[in-house]
Amino acid sequence: MTEFSKELIRIADKNEATKDLITEKSAEVFEALCSRMLEVNEHLNLTAIRDTDGVILKHFVDSVAIIPYIKDGARVCDIGCGGGFPTLPIAILRPDVSIIGVDSVTKKVTYVNETAQKLGLNNVSVSNSRAEELGQNNDFRESFDVSCARALGKLSLLCELCLPLVKVGGKFIAMKSLTTAEEIKNAESAISLLGGRLDSVVEYTLKNDFEELTRTMVIIEKIAPTPKKYPRNNSQISKKPL
Repeated sequence: MTEFSKELIRIADKNEATKDLITEKSAEVFEALCSRMLEVNEHLNLTAIRDTDGVILKHFVDSVAIIPYIKDGARVCDIGCGGGFPTLPIAILRPDVSIIGVDSVTKKVTYVNETAQKLGLNNVSVSNSRAEELGQNNDFRESFDVSCARALGKLSLLCELCLPLVKVGGKFIAMKSLTTAEEIKNAESAISLLGGRLDSVVEYTLKNDFEELTRTMVIIEKIAPTPKKYPRNNSQISKKPL
């Protein structure tokens, strides 16, 4: 086992939220992902995090914290997948899951797609589109068991982008660096309007030997169909947020 793999497993197991999720075999794939990401990042600007310690904690370990909340065989949609987080870590650890990474930036979804192919991740697809457009597409609307968004924006906005994609009985999971009780309260009407119900708020910390990160996972259950008018187009959302 390489030093990278040992360190990745050590840091993941150091944190209760990610303990026992990364194996020696999956760590090898994460190492290949790290090498490719840092290489491509030199000309594509995928991430500001360029040191190995930062990649392990802030990208890899941070992303895999969602794993226990995804049911077996789920169809997952990652809104605003950016450089592939949490799309690629989910795909690595959960071959039973099919996941689509969605982003409006063409170069990023191209990178995610090519990287998935290079890593042999056959459970990944991508969509170069805006979430509000995807949510009005009958091929995708209310078709996912889980939609997720990582560090993307205010909860009320995320609900309008993500809940329309989730089937009744599924979940929307917002992965946030820090969510206040006020932000959750301000999103209550949007959650209800869009067919959701707050299931749980999971607060946890992630740390390595140098720093500690505070994280919050907001889990919203889809209990009713989303009204057809949602999600609205981008200008309407911007002018009158829920």
